[in-house]
Amino acid sequence: MESMLNKLKSTVTKVTADVTSAVMGNPVTREFDVGRHIASGGNGLAWKIFNGTKKSTKQEVAVFVFDKKLIDKYQKFEKDQIIDSLKRGVQQLTRLRHPRLLTVQHPLEESRDCLAFCTEPVFASLANVLGNWENLPSPVSPDIKDYNLYDVETKYGLLQVSEGLSFLHSSVKMVHGNITPENIILNKSGAWKIMGFDFCVSSTNPSEQEPKFPCKEWDPNLPSLCLPNPEYLAPEYILSVSCEAASDMYSLGTVMYAVFNKGKPIFEVNKQDIYKSFSRQLDQLSRLRSSSLSNIPEEVREHVKLLLNVTPTVRPDADQMTKIPFFDDVGAVTLQYFDTLFQRDNLQKSQFFKGLPKVLPKLPKRVIVQRILPCLTSEFVNPDMVPFVLPNVLLIAEECTKEEYVKLILPELGPVFKQQEPIQASNMILLIFLQKMDLLLTKTPPDEIKNSVLPMVYRALEAPSIQIQELCLNIIPTFANLIDYPSMKNALIPRIKNACLQTSSLAVRVNSLVCLGKILEYLDKWFVLDDILPFLQQIPSKEPAVLMGILGIYKCTFTHKKLGITKEQLAGKVLPHLIPLSIENNLNLNQFNSFISVIKEMLNRLESEHKTKLEQLHIMQEQQKSLDIGNQMNASEEKKVTNVGSQQIDKVFNNIGADFLTGSESENKEDGLQNKHKRASLTLEEKQKLAKEQEQAQKLKSQQPLKPQVHTPVAPVKQTKDLTDTLMDNMSSLTSLSVSTPKISASSTFTSVPSMGLGMMFSTPIDNTKRNLTNGLNANMGFQTSGFNMPVNTNQNLFSSPSTPGVTKMTLGTPSTLPNFSAVSVPPAGAKPTQQRPTDMSALNNLFGPQKPKVSMNQLSQQKPNQWLNQFVPPQGSPGMGSSVIGTQMNMIGQSAFGVQANPFFNPQNFAQPPTTMTNSSSASNDLKDLFG
Repeated sequence: MESMLNKLKSTVTKVTADVTSAVMGNPVTREFDVGRHIASGGNGLAWKIFNGTKKSTKQEVAVFVFDKKLIDKYQKFEKDQIIDSLKRGVQQLTRLRHPRLLTVQHPLEESRDCLAFCTEPVFASLANVLGNWENLPSPVSPDIKDYNLYDVETKYGLLQVSEGLSFLHSSVKMVHGNITPENIILNKSGAWKIMGFDFCVSSTNPSEQEPKFPCKEWDPNLPSLCLPNPEYLAPEYILSVSCEAASDMYSLGTVMYAVFNKGKPIFEVNKQDIYKSFSRQLDQLSRLRSSSLSNIPEEVREHVKLLLNVTPTVRPDADQMTKIPFFDDVGAVTLQYFDTLFQRDNLQKSQFFKGLPKVLPKLPKRVIVQRILPCLTSEFVNPDMVPFVLPNVLLIAEECTKEEYVKLILPELGPVFKQQEPIQASNMILLIFLQKMDLLLTKTPPDEIKNSVLPMVYRALEAPSIQIQELCLNIIPTFANLIDYPSMKNALIPRIKNACLQTSSLAVRVNSLVCLGKILEYLDKWFVLDDILPFLQQIPSKEPAVLMGILGIYKCTFTHKKLGITKEQLAGKVLPHLIPLSIENNLNLNQFNSFISVIKEMLNRLESEHKTKLEQLHIMQEQQKSLDIGNQMNASEEKKVTNVGSQQIDKVFNNIGADFLTGSESENKEDGLQNKHKRASLTLEEKQKLAKEQEQAQKLKSQQPLKPQVHTPVAPVKQTKDLTDTLMDNMSSLTSLSVSTPKISASSTFTSVPSMGLGMMFSTPIDNTKRNLTNGLNANMGFQTSGFNMPVNTNQNLFSSPSTPGVTKMTLGTPSTLPNFSAVSVPPAGAKPTQQRPTDMSALNNLFGPQKPKVSMNQLSQQKPNQWLNQFVPPQGSPGMGSSVIGTQMNMIGQSAFGVQANPFFNPQNFAQPPTTMTNSSSASNDLKDLFG
């Protein structure tokens, strides 16, 4: 099967190539380009029809080609007869000119291989449309294969054939002699045209007398192409060898029958015994009943029966057929009027075009596009008719696809977009286009919108007609979403503003403001704030409608989620403009209330936003102020704390040779070491020394803890053990003293004691008992400061993060003497209360070993910013110390160091919960960063 299809395909391709090559030798090709094979027509469908174009004008044509190879089987004299018959038919068609006859563009040309001539563009023959595909390319084009005639096409087509016969019979005095579906051609617009005058017979009598048509006897020996189609031939041709105009009317009746019966003729003729077939046919016609014509519409059935009558005089003539009610159809009449449009004057045309929109919806789309649209667009050359034709063209455009619109309609609208004369017609064209602007912008490509459509809109905004300006301003918002942003910003908005400022019409000014208000949502925020709102202050008129339009734009911008007005513009420009307008004398109560309502909304938002900003700024300033005061306190108290504290701590650790804070050589070297550690960086030798000390500290950590029973008077270890014993004794004494003082518990509070707190505690002379007590305190407290590490008891860390769970709070001294400052410590998991165990001696040894680097009080005070709050805590009074000592320390702290009473920001209640305070401050800082970058 596949091989057969391939063979058939190759055969068709070969035949097509042969035909094309045959045409290439024909003189027709000098002026015309031959294209694709599209149809077939003429007697026996012998003519192949190609589409083509004229080389000089690019005008579309149809090229009819008869390939002489089709008659190779005939003898030479028969070939000559066929060629002569075909030539005669084309030559006769060329001489005749009528809208119902196929128009010849180029006369017949003969070459060695073919005959060819050119006509108006052609779609197909009626025979092709009815299913006779002989001499067509294979496979058959879907355009022909799937073509179905609409009722209006059939009615008007048969009417056109009747009008053509009326022309031949009445005006030319000629009988066609072969009216068949093969000789009826549908042109590209769908009009039915007559061709095939091979067997036409002209009258031999003068025109003023009754015409008389000679007839030749049927010769069955002639080739079929030299004889008319007998299935559509009147009986008198064969039986009485006579013909007249009524003979063509019989042929018209058979064509009408075939059209309504899918191309099947009413009688089939045996060409071998033509006389017998016609005798039988004559008998059937004499007994023909309406039931045999059931497929023919009832309103024309009787007329078809009359056309098929055996008596020629009974048959209606062509002129009578054009007037039967069957053809009195609104669609057929409309198409007929278009065909005679060139005969009408402008007044008749205008009346017809006004009523056409009511008829178009009743017609099939193909008929409208093929038949009506070309007639309408051809009227664009008449400027006075454009306003009447344009609404119909745009109505058709609505039913077309975008591709059809771009191909068929848009090219014809180009000159209309630019038409400006006459003025009245130009204004009407603008109005029509504006009303259909959504259609134009939807189906027109972007380039054409920018080049053709939008310039017309701009011209309408600048038109002298107030009516056009108003309509344009009312319509712009309906298609604003289809306009590209640069065109709207740079071309459309400036023209709307100019129309508002320069017009003398209140309606135009108000409509301009309304138009701007409706298209604000398609603009960006900053363009509105920088361009639209300042423009409102330039409007000179104070009419209530104008003022309400201005208010509407302000309110729309103010309330729109995408737009909005900044508080700076509200305070500086908008409210100073709106408030004076609100008290204009022309405003009524409702309009005044509208102004006041919007003004109040703006004021409320202005108050809310600015108050929020100020609150956030206040929080940020207070936080910064607190940080600055803390830093100043650190700087001012550093020297005092360092001088006092270092002396006391030196005395505490002098016996064991720790030398890790200030050195143990002499007090004279202390200031030098402090200055040395204040430098920006250490020298290489100092760094090497610190590295060695760290290595030794690591080695000591890895050694077994020293036993307390061993006593070596000279070695540093003995000194450490003596101090340890002293500390252990002091701790015992502290425990005994705690009986009469508030107990340290988890429910009590104690603020973490910074390094400088020790110096401040011992800023006055104290006895050895107090010093031992301090040593005991230090033995139970782990200092966590930058620059050194002194872990004494891993179960307690009084300098841990305030936000860490597991907080232990302690209070030293009398609660009524000092406020409760929160401090937190984070014991490790499974931590137990501090006890006197031998294993803790390793921590003491590690803490007070000689390998620890020397750290000055300056380095001790350099703590992280988040620890600044702990530095404001005064040292608590310890058990065993007199109230005078506690009071002295409090006076010194309150007067010289912190100024707690003098500065309300440092009120003790403000520090009751430092974690919460710090969290809020951080949140406020983040919010300010979001607002102000």
